Amino acid sequence: MSATTEQVWEAMDKAYFGVLAFSNRDGHPRVAGVCYVVDGRSLLISTDKEMWKVRHIAANPNVAMTVTIPKRVPFLPFIKVPAATISFKGEAEILEVGDIDPVVFARLPRGSEKDPDVLASTAVIRVIPRGRFATYGIGMSVLQMRKHEAAHGRTDCGTEQERLSAA
Repeated sequence: MSATTEQVWEAMDKAYFGVLAFSNRDGHPRVAGVCYVVDGRSLLISTDKEMWKVRHIAANPNVAMTVTIPKRVPFLPFIKVPAATISFKGEAEILEVGDIDPVVFARLPRGSEKDPDVLASTAVIRVIPRGRFATYGIGMSVLQMRKHEAAHGRTDCGTEQERLSAA
């Protein structure tokens, strides 16, 4: 039972934390923990323009990301359960604050900032998933996750089909 594209996007919309992977100018891998919001079929991440992730992504927009979704056994929170995950490759672009809908920007960690200097130094990274999501434990209970084969799934990101149909 693989999760559907809609289930994956809904799960990412309810979550807020992921690990963004990219490479530096020498091709060495780098990762950063990020807080994000879903905007349509993309994820937005606010950060300082001077952060190394902004420089590296501007030079090479190919990224990968894993979103973690905590799982718990109801009424037994002391039982350790692995998190559900959504992993994907994608393309990233660096945007200015003014490029983002103000309502969406307000949901980002720096979005409620009122200091004009902080806003001027803020960049937004848009990550657009490409290809397929690789999922673990999405759209199923903790008990169903015990069946390893059933817990893993793949589904289209939805972004390619939508991009092609809009052209």
